[in-house]
Amino acid sequence: MIDGLLVNLIPQELLAVLACPKCKGDLVLEEKFSGLVCQKCALLYEIRDGIPIMLPEEAKPLAEVFQKDESSSKA
Repeated sequence: MIDGLLVNLIPQELLAVLACPKCKGDLVLEEKFSGLVCQKCALLYEIRDGIPIMLPEEAKPLAEVFQKDESSSKA
């Protein structure tokens, strides 16, 4: 997704009140991976079509996301 587009698609008011559904911790917008990251749980909640997918069973472990990113940057 184009830099800055994620921020524009999700209202700041929504970002301010969203919390990790698993631990209720803070989420950080990570545009590089098109999602919201919970550092405490080490999970990425993807944003699809401007909608955050806030289901723990749909979240991706950060280790998996970083591994895919490293392998794609080597190619």
